[in-house]
Amino acid sequence: MKNETYNGWTNYATWRVNLEIFAGLPYDSDGAATPEECQAYAEDVVSDGAEGLALDYALAFLGEVNWGEIAESINEQLNLNA
Repeated sequence: MKNETYNGWTNYATWRVNLEIFAGLPYDSDGAATPEECQAYAEDVVSDGAEGLALDYALAFLGEVNWGEIAESINEQLNLNA
């Protein structure tokens, strides 16, 4: 079976989205980050900067992201339990 991980993350998309969108981002919430919140935030960021075909490709790329892994990483950084 082929190893699909990338730099310790589930895949390239998860690593890249975490790096480009979430790394160093102050989390502004009373509770733990959820996968749904992370996905909605990333889609908002992408939607603000792209349109048409570029937006379609960006959203398809986001479809490959392991949002649970990103939420878990945020929560670990904040010492929160999801």
